[in-house]
Amino acid sequence: MSTTKKIAGAALAAALGVTTLSACGGDAKDKPAGTSDAPKSKTVTLVSHDSFNVTEAVLKEFEQQSGHSVKVLKSGDAGAALNQEILTKGSPRGDVFFGVDNTLLSRALDNGIFTPYEAKGLADVKPEYVLDKEHRVTPIDSGDICVNYDKAYFADKKIAPPQTLDDLTKPEYKNLLVVENAATSSPGLGFMLASVGKYGEEGWKDYWSKLKANGVEVVDGWEQAYNERFSGSAGGKKAKGDRPLVVSYASSPPVEVLYGEPQPAEAPTGVATGTCFRQIEFAGLLKGAKNEEGGKALVDFLISKKFQEDMPLQMFVNPVTKDAALPELFTKHGVVVEKPENVTPETIAKNREQWVKAWTALVVK
Repeated sequence: MSTTKKIAGAALAAALGVTTLSACGGDAKDKPAGTSDAPKSKTVTLVSHDSFNVTEAVLKEFEQQSGHSVKVLKSGDAGAALNQEILTKGSPRGDVFFGVDNTLLSRALDNGIFTPYEAKGLADVKPEYVLDKEHRVTPIDSGDICVNYDKAYFADKKIAPPQTLDDLTKPEYKNLLVVENAATSSPGLGFMLASVGKYGEEGWKDYWSKLKANGVEVVDGWEQAYNERFSGSAGGKKAKGDRPLVVSYASSPPVEVLYGEPQPAEAPTGVATGTCFRQIEFAGLLKGAKNEEGGKALVDFLISKKFQEDMPLQMFVNPVTKDAALPELFTKHGVVVEKPENVTPETIAKNREQWVKAWTALVVK
């Protein structure tokens, strides 16, 4: 699988040179005169997927206040990063793991890689995001996988863009949708789960049969779907993409505005809000962490108002705390998904492999 919901923006940010975030606090040059014998700060290591990002000044403030320098160990996509932690269970590569989402949560918990810790500030997290009552993991962000549409295409054709999953099976949208492979892509899996949430165990396969009959195109991952096949993105326009519907994220329109050259007054893409699946990302203190004190402080920091309000423009996800404000880019150009589809982590864990096999046999082969 590719990384989670914020990949859209994070991939663009990475292309612009926002890469490694490994900073050190407590250097002698930062200390007041006469404090050269102060204890040196200890390093706390955050293991994450490749899309973790934070403003340098925000991270520096945490380091100075906590006395712990932060090292970020990026480890590929969310699934690959989690696999490595399961393989090194008890002797982790770091102190905190960030990036396991609700599609993989039960796997992480069943393998016992986390030490329970009730983070300071957890009371400020919206209760619907707290999925583990034992506090082995702490919710950090949320985002919605949704179908995006090319506004110009539908305006030119004088066709209303689709808004629901049912709409996508209608004749007017034949041969317009490109999706990612559920076996190889996080958004692809999320969109498949949206159909499971909507139509249930008895109906989701029939839904995909209808999509296939209506000309759905399947590609391996988000990058190919969004930046090559989708006609509404900047990358898709350059690649002469001819699919005006794509599975992406609810945060993709603000990203198109932020990185537009020149920056448009309005997002060129829209979101079909009745097609969404909500992902929630978590962080947890790794069992066997060498710097458990620093790990706890880092988890506290990840749900602090400072980090939560920095996060949207760094990873293009939504905060989970009650008092964190969204930036204007999100409020002006983003959408609020009121009723995303959900499937419980336990149900996903029990059925994920057989669902993906059935989806592959039905849609790809």
